[in-house]
Amino acid sequence: MDAFQKIAEQKIQEALQNGEFEHLPGKGKPLVLEDDSRIPEDLRLVYKILKNANCLPPELELKKEITQMKELLDAMPDEQERLRLIKKINLKITKLNMMRRVSPLLEEHEVYYKKIVEKLSGGK
Repeated sequence: MDAFQKIAEQKIQEALQNGEFEHLPGKGKPLVLEDDSRIPEDLRLVYKILKNANCLPPELELKKEITQMKELLDAMPDEQERLRLIKKINLKITKLNMMRRVSPLLEEHEVYYKKIVEKLSGGK
């Protein structure tokens, strides 16, 4: 152990003996650990800073927009508006899939017009 580690360990032991760790907020609760294994190692710090600043990486921002648009789609009564929104959603999904650069098998599935029409027409 170097001098810094010895001093740090000594301070921790003193705090333990004085009971300074007894009434900490979150005591007895599980830690919320973030899984950053999918983020390249050289970008992890940047992503953490952006997250703490309440900014989302472009991929997550796009995914959030897609989710909001899908929710809006469920509430739209007009079929023409729904079709326009479906096209926008598909474009955003394509953009997201291109940003991810993953296997096509893992890509986000696009919203298909035929399935929506079937749902609207009661499955006819």
